[in-house]
Amino acid sequence: MTDHQRLLTELYVVGPSSTGKTTLCDAVAHSLKLRSWCYITEVARQIMKRRGFTREDMGRIEMQSAIMLAQIEREAEVCERARGTGETLMLSDRSGVDPIVYAVLTANDEHQARLKKNLLVEHPTFQCALKRYRKAKFLLLRPVPEWVVDDGVRSLDQHAHSFHVYRAVLAELGIPYREIGEDMKDLLERTNWIKAWVTSLAHPHL
Repeated sequence: MTDHQRLLTELYVVGPSSTGKTTLCDAVAHSLKLRSWCYITEVARQIMKRRGFTREDMGRIEMQSAIMLAQIEREAEVCERARGTGETLMLSDRSGVDPIVYAVLTANDEHQARLKKNLLVEHPTFQCALKRYRKAKFLLLRPVPEWVVDDGVRSLDQHAHSFHVYRAVLAELGIPYREIGEDMKDLLERTNWIKAWVTSLAHPHL
């Protein structure tokens, strides 16, 4: 294994909607002066547009599968390029785990949730990615009550349920993660916290 391979950190920011994932990722990428190709922005919307999926298709396993495979493919491409150039951080807004969470959330009952989850988890592409994920760093964002707008569709209770599903799926898959939420709402504080975390990972003996 080369020094480049040892130094590369994969950081995935995940969590329910309205928890500030993209805002935080943008701030971190800017603060660390991350090369644009080292920062994976949301893949889901790109796939939805390309494949003609809409929000009404959220419960379809075909949509979640397409998003998952595209996300993992993009991650693999960036990781390979980063290792070849000596970059030390790959930042991703969401991950291949997110479609699995949404497959569970949109299921009609527990039986269907289990079937949909297993179908995605057991896919060979995800199993390959899972090996990376277990060595990567995941940051799970908790819902902040005042950031959640109850529009009659997504309430605070639904965001809380989504968060607990994220926890359960990450734990079941054996993926280590850390959390931040209402205890750290300031964007600059969050950004600096992540920068310190990344620095400690890149230079564990400092």
